[in-house]
Amino acid sequence: MGGDANKPTALMASPTESAQAAEQLLRGQYNFVPLEEAEQVVALGGDGFLLQTLHEMLARDRLCPIFGMNRGTVGFLMNDWRLEGLRERVDGAKSFSVPPLRMDAVTVSGETFSSPAINEVSLLRETRQTAGIEVTVNGRVVIPELVCDGVLVATPAGSTAYNLSAQGPILPLNSRLVALTPISPFRPRRWRGALIPDDLKIAFRVLDPVKRPVSAVADQLEVRDVATVEVCVDKGQALTLLFDPEHALDERITMEQFAF
Repeated sequence: MGGDANKPTALMASPTESAQAAEQLLRGQYNFVPLEEAEQVVALGGDGFLLQTLHEMLARDRLCPIFGMNRGTVGFLMNDWRLEGLRERVDGAKSFSVPPLRMDAVTVSGETFSSPAINEVSLLRETRQTAGIEVTVNGRVVIPELVCDGVLVATPAGSTAYNLSAQGPILPLNSRLVALTPISPFRPRRWRGALIPDDLKIAFRVLDPVKRPVSAVADQLEVRDVATVEVCVDKGQALTLLFDPEHALDERITMEQFAF
């Protein structure tokens, strides 16, 4: 089981009209507590709002399980919206542990940035010129020069997002792998990515950061003009998502392999 109907529960909603309307309906029927007092969270919105909520919890160091309900567009990471039976649904939910990535970036000017990423960390060219990036896995240079529009590292939970759009593989949720996927690679011509065990560190060095500048993006945080970026899985910060058993996240990810 995932949630607990007797646990103090917070309710969070995106600012969209549909999410705000759903919030009012839920507050009229159930009791909720502030996030600071909560042991689990119900989130109303789309996938973007769920990522925002997860990042807020990481920032507050309150890693409460989250039961999301879709009041957005796609809602791949959300459960169906229903007003009735919320407590029973949360109590009977199936839980999934989702460890985030951690990005440590250093800019050309020497500034350092560290940020978690639930879906992916991506490096992207900033100008019309292709990027030149050295790729290292656990201290070993595996690609001396990747000429491309960019490259990304995706978690299993995020493998159906930007990674899939970049022709990367869909990863089973319990695979203990991350996807290393190039974005429009020019050289090496036949390299289409790799699967990396999630206990290894991946590092990128921008070969000409002044002439061919590159930005690094951890979910929604962008750092421009990076010189080096290191990415690893932060298993000490694992997040928990709750899903209705009949439509759980592992099943959704598996069935995405058969979507047309």
